[in-house]
Amino acid sequence: MIAGSLYIEGNLADVVLGFDSVEPIWCCTFFGAIVGRVATGIKNGKFTLNGVEYTLPIKSLQTVFMVCGHKGFDKVIWEVAEYKKGETHQLPSSYPGDLSVTATYTLTSSTTMRLDMEAVPKDKATPVSLAQHTYWNLAGHNSGNILDHSIQIWGSHVTPVDENTVPTGEIMPVKGTPFDFSSEKRVGASILEVGLGYDHNYVVDCGEEQSGLKRAAKLKDPSSSRVLNLWTNAPGMQFYTGNYVDGVVGKGGAVYGKHSGLCLETQGFPNAINQSNFPSVVVQPGETYKHTMLFEFSVE
Repeated sequence: MIAGSLYIEGNLADVVLGFDSVEPIWCCTFFGAIVGRVATGIKNGKFTLNGVEYTLPIKSLQTVFMVCGHKGFDKVIWEVAEYKKGETHQLPSSYPGDLSVTATYTLTSSTTMRLDMEAVPKDKATPVSLAQHTYWNLAGHNSGNILDHSIQIWGSHVTPVDENTVPTGEIMPVKGTPFDFSSEKRVGASILEVGLGYDHNYVVDCGEEQSGLKRAAKLKDPSSSRVLNLWTNAPGMQFYTGNYVDGVVGKGGAVYGKHSGLCLETQGFPNAINQSNFPSVVVQPGETYKHTMLFEFSVE
């Protein structure tokens, strides 16, 4: 889990929604977790790989499967393999074969954090698309909703979804739609036009690059002037505005409601295992899945 405070120009605030203990995590929606083996959806919990059909436990009545088997990566306590080298986790699942996963968090400066996620299949090809599911509120975790935050997303396309929030396979330009954040825009400006709120995968396809990472998003809170810039090597980013958060009691007794925080989850495209036109999320034995996120904080 990511948890911590941001100290800018003399003002200290905890900008991550979360809990004072581990226990509430088991029943809440992925607060601060790494989600996998495939994070944001496999339609009907079914896919075929190398001629074998796999059926995964469905997490809800929706036809989306969000976690790894009966017990996903978000519902375990990871062991610290080595303090400076990250964490290693392995467990059997409904997916093909075993998978070893390492997450390495590095403070590259006083205002920059890097997350490197790696996964290696032991003996079978498997889909892998990990996501980091931190809820951000740059005004402070207990400061209300994030609708007045502004965001710019370096994605000129989005993957539209059906009634169960599963991508249809289409890749749609955002220009002229409520999904257009190609220039900085208030999060709440068009949110009433997209149902409960944003929960959509953006194609990270139009940002500048640095050190092999593409710029994915810039988030800003006008009340504090805090800014978060996000960089990644992943092809997509799920923009989620906390639509299903409802009366969750968090740190210090703070009550988190709808839109109390937002998630910027870089990832492979949801349901890519069933969509041949999406970038593949299949990792072969002997290959290493590598996923990097760089979080840069500043003020403007």
